[in-house]
Amino acid sequence: MILEKINFPKELKKLNIKELKILSEEIRNLIIEVVSKKGGHLASSLGCVELCIALHYCLDTPTDTIIFDVGHQTYAHKILTGRKDKFYKLREYGGISGFPNPNESIFDVYISGHASTAISWAQGIAEAKRLKGDNSKTIAVIGDGSLTGGMCFEALNSCGHMQSEVLVILNHNDLSIAPSVGALSNYLNKIISAPIYNRIKSELEKFLKHFSVIKKIAPKVKKFEETIKGLIVPGIFFEELGFRYFGPIDGHNLELLISTLKNISSLKGPRLLHIITKKGKGYKFAEDNPQDFHSAVFFNIQTGTPLKEHKETFSEVFAKKLIDLAKDDNRIVALTAAMPKGTGLDLFEKNFPQRFFDVGIAEEHTVGLASGLAKEGFKPIVAIYSTFLQRSFDQIIHDVALQNLGVVFAIDRAGLVGEDGPTHHGVFDIGYMRLVPNLVCLAPKDKEELEDMLEFAVKLNLPVSIRYPKDHAYSLNKREKIELGKSQILNEGDDVCIIAVGSMVKVGYEVLNLVKDFGISLFLVNARFIKPLDEELLIYIAKRFNIIFTIEEANLNCGFGSAILEFYEKEGLLGKIKLIRLGLPDEFIPVGKREELLKMYGLDAKRISERIKKTIYKENLLWQRL
Repeated sequence: MILEKINFPKELKKLNIKELKILSEEIRNLIIEVVSKKGGHLASSLGCVELCIALHYCLDTPTDTIIFDVGHQTYAHKILTGRKDKFYKLREYGGISGFPNPNESIFDVYISGHASTAISWAQGIAEAKRLKGDNSKTIAVIGDGSLTGGMCFEALNSCGHMQSEVLVILNHNDLSIAPSVGALSNYLNKIISAPIYNRIKSELEKFLKHFSVIKKIAPKVKKFEETIKGLIVPGIFFEELGFRYFGPIDGHNLELLISTLKNISSLKGPRLLHIITKKGKGYKFAEDNPQDFHSAVFFNIQTGTPLKEHKETFSEVFAKKLIDLAKDDNRIVALTAAMPKGTGLDLFEKNFPQRFFDVGIAEEHTVGLASGLAKEGFKPIVAIYSTFLQRSFDQIIHDVALQNLGVVFAIDRAGLVGEDGPTHHGVFDIGYMRLVPNLVCLAPKDKEELEDMLEFAVKLNLPVSIRYPKDHAYSLNKREKIELGKSQILNEGDDVCIIAVGSMVKVGYEVLNLVKDFGISLFLVNARFIKPLDEELLIYIAKRFNIIFTIEEANLNCGFGSAILEFYEKEGLLGKIKLIRLGLPDEFIPVGKREELLKMYGLDAKRISERIKKTIYKENLLWQRL
């Protein structure tokens, strides 16, 4: 096997084209083998194998800088940059991340998990190199989805205006433009990317400037070149922004990729190479169903079928309830930012295609669009993952809450999301949502409560957020009507109180049973509302209990426990009680299975129970029982 001999990019340069093609197939096989067992971003990474090989073959990495947008397409890059042997521990605690991570390798520049960022980063690096007199190259690799994000357009505009030394590679895997990849397009790009063409073009432009009569003709010559290219390739937009545009070319043709990269990488100014690739390339099931294999679960390689039995998720519970509500309420519309399947809204789209909006990777615009719909009397439900919703923080404040519009934010993947790691854990939304005026924030304990909260939110004429986890849906069989700002008492105990929110209520039930063995009687509360708080119940609890625990699957800074702390401080009750806040610390949480991480941070039932026991013993309460 050729792959056995390749550990770093410098070893690629010893291979010929035939060997590089064999290597690409071996890398694909390794990616399929590992992802089938570990899960991960399969389709995008399979589509980017040749590009990763060509980049490392043509460039002098890591001296030359490659920045990957998002990182869904970087598995081949990881394999080629010293992590081949560790690739079998993909997305494991102590293994390697599914995204670029400079803590793993000097070949990774950023920890990247959000889209539309790479060109901004690349321009900053390129300008820093210019200031330092560093002539190494800077390359940003983006997907076509990233072009829907405003940050990407801002960066393109800035790069073109400043003529920054950045090469942008646009990896386009939308097959609708595949016919543009043909012999004529390839031939034209071979010509216009060749060094001799660009040298002659540059010298000709200098020559023409000396003649006043021809000065009037020169712009027309350039316009002619643009017109001819515009008839054949979709590059005029980028040219008008100040980029030299090349493409589209076949992103799986190694000879063409290598020759084009060699030709244009040494050109000056901002350049954009447009390549066409196929998601899931080399694995039929991923090619046929790229969306299902975007973030794949464990699967059988021979059949492409998942190895885990499908169980209903909170996302599906949300979507089904929303469909039921929408049947009777024509005001309901649903919005998402490039995640219809992940949020369950693909089900809504099938039922109400005219009332569904997927705006692409543009979270800020999604919230702004929802604001306009709400202003005209509709009831927008915005379903976005917690980690991505934070990108639209200003729009939540300015476009929705300040206007006091009835937009409902369905915050999917709230809490720990396991193997996707620090860029995707939804641990900040409690903090950034609860401080916004006019906003009502809820978190359901189980699937029935999610349904009830969604129905409640649709009827409420206020901005509302509902956070729920990436998890199989379950029922705790304690259903009660939702009332604004009212919590739910789940167990009347006498010794210590736990106020749990959202996913931690289930853990609270487990703690309830465990502490019984210590002779401890637990008063268990399902908070339901992060904002507004159930102030009446909180005062009652403070009068009854000396020790109060809060539990949340979120960052403790500005979290749910902090809200309780602030309330008790305002009421002058802190000196009378001991409030212990349990949650996630002030750090970025690593890759790991959810259960693994909960245990690590003391948020599993066993460790919480032990904490309660030790606290009670230390406070000399119930010591005779312990």
